[in-house]
Amino acid sequence: MISSLAQRLAGPAILVAAALAALLLGLVYGGGAQPQLLLDPGPVVRWGLPIITLAVNLTAAGMVGSLVLALFALRAGERSFDSALDAASISAALFTVASALNTFFTFINVLPSTPSAGAEFGEQLGRFLVTTDAGRAWSLTVLAGAALTVLAFAVRGWTSTLIVAILAVASLIPMATQGHSGDEAGHNVAVSALVLHIVGAAVWLGGLILLVVLRPQLHAAELGTVLARYSTLALAAFIVVALSGVARAIVGVVEPRYLLSPYGALLGVKVVALLVMGALGARYRSGLIARIGSADTTGRDAATRRFWGLVTLEIVFMGIASGAAVALSRTPPPVDTRLPDVKTPAEILTGTPLPPELTITQWFTQWDVDILWAFAVGFGLFFYLAGVWRLHRRGDRWPIYRTLLWVLGMLSLLWVTSGPINAYQDYLFSVHMMGHMLLTMAIPMMLVFGAPVSLASRAIAKRADGTRGGREWILWAVHTPFARVVTHPLFAAAMFIGSLWAFYYTDLFRWTLYDHIGHEWMVAHFLISGYLFVQSLVGIDPVPLRYPYAFRLLTLIGVMAMHAFFGIAIMMSTGLFVAEWFGSMGRTWGEAPLVDQYTGGGVAWSIGEIPTLILAITVAVQWSRSDERTQRRTDRHADRTGDAELQAYNAQLAEMAARDARVSR
Repeated sequence: MISSLAQRLAGPAILVAAALAALLLGLVYGGGAQPQLLLDPGPVVRWGLPIITLAVNLTAAGMVGSLVLALFALRAGERSFDSALDAASISAALFTVASALNTFFTFINVLPSTPSAGAEFGEQLGRFLVTTDAGRAWSLTVLAGAALTVLAFAVRGWTSTLIVAILAVASLIPMATQGHSGDEAGHNVAVSALVLHIVGAAVWLGGLILLVVLRPQLHAAELGTVLARYSTLALAAFIVVALSGVARAIVGVVEPRYLLSPYGALLGVKVVALLVMGALGARYRSGLIARIGSADTTGRDAATRRFWGLVTLEIVFMGIASGAAVALSRTPPPVDTRLPDVKTPAEILTGTPLPPELTITQWFTQWDVDILWAFAVGFGLFFYLAGVWRLHRRGDRWPIYRTLLWVLGMLSLLWVTSGPINAYQDYLFSVHMMGHMLLTMAIPMMLVFGAPVSLASRAIAKRADGTRGGREWILWAVHTPFARVVTHPLFAAAMFIGSLWAFYYTDLFRWTLYDHIGHEWMVAHFLISGYLFVQSLVGIDPVPLRYPYAFRLLTLIGVMAMHAFFGIAIMMSTGLFVAEWFGSMGRTWGEAPLVDQYTGGGVAWSIGEIPTLILAITVAVQWSRSDERTQRRTDRHADRTGDAELQAYNAQLAEMAARDARVSR
């Protein structure tokens, strides 16, 4: 019992020791714990806040990584699955406590005051929690952690664990909005990169620690299978962490010469640790995991010992990277000491300078990369093309037009979210509306005809051990009661057209302009609502319910009418949407804001109807082909049976005619 417990605690203990050592050395070297010139909170806060932040990061990783690995590699109802949820619950409880302490220390750091039981101190703390961004973010994190502690302990089924895992990932988002990244020019890139970095590191680190915890419970064959599945997750997480880290570093280190600063040195420690961990992962992926699950007992034992040695080394470097990351977040980034230029109205509102005038050239050369959607496009292209290649190697055919449409749809998504539309949509309402129309109509049409669900069901290997991989989770999602609701033609049409009015005629539009998280929600919502609507009309992938073609055409005609009315309503509007935003950019080029809004309404009315017209033609063509297929099936049946049904029907008519003749006599 003691040996088993020691095995379980060895990994977390090594991780914490390495991370704490790296953090303390990083704080000393980078100056992250030096006294502040004004309103210094004291040594307890200066040293305690980074240590607590490290605890938040490590426990968040234990929470998220345990849940994700349980869903992807383990089987519900078995002891290992329950142990993973117990580990997630314990991590969530520690995460809650660490987040609460972090909230308190952050308050003392921002508003230095002496803690007391007096009413004044309590009022200050209350105002901090309610009125400041940092207070609200950490309050939400604490509440989320408390809820996840209970939920992870209470649930044991597939669906409930999936919901808890989604909530656990969402609980990390407020953390990413904090820190000194908000003061940087590339705030949006920094926030997106930090979200991806935190989630990827949590899956990677938390999953590895869970493997150490589960080691005594897994026999050799099962261990090899679980390790192979974790390796897949770890590889994806490594790519996300590495690329998001590069994007985050570009924002933090403005010029290459700043790499010689303490900030650059700590960044270098993180890079070296990441490269070492990548090399270790590649080493045990290249044959070592396969030997662990082999039947050769001698070779298996030797491979197992070598594997756990590499894992121990990887945990050490993970700790170093984690500690260096927290020290880096407390180290002031190098800045240009020249006097800053006076900010323009556009810089005050958006955080970036006003782009040059939108000309024909800018439509092909202006880029403003949204790293979140760049990752989505990259993974979407890779997994789709990998699936097509797997079918090709197997000898199965996949229509080339589906592949071309999927690739074109993904590249269009990248162009909209990271190209000139993303670069100008904050300044020109017409460009924003063009992006909206492409996201909700044109791009979903291409993606739907790519039939990704059908490809996944054929290309991803089916599991036979009761666990759920990518294929099982995708098919489960397609057949859930929730899917039956959101893919219902009436619901999809109502969501599609209702979103237009609700978005622009409420404060949702304003939220997406001022808050980067709101902007990301907008892109996802328009893309998904458009995808579901197109899927309900002309989709190739299976859905629980699809109405007859006549009803689809009637639905589409109704949506076209409402869509046209929406565009006309914008064109007739005499007031400016979010006037304090679009009317205050200080543009010296382009149309006046109200004229530009009129143009945007015209885009919604005219250009936005083109994809709808294509949908109507597609529905009509599918209807015609369906009738042709039905007729061909009827003809083949008649040929096989010698028109037996027609002959029987004629005989029945003849008998009825003869009976009527006898009665008339």
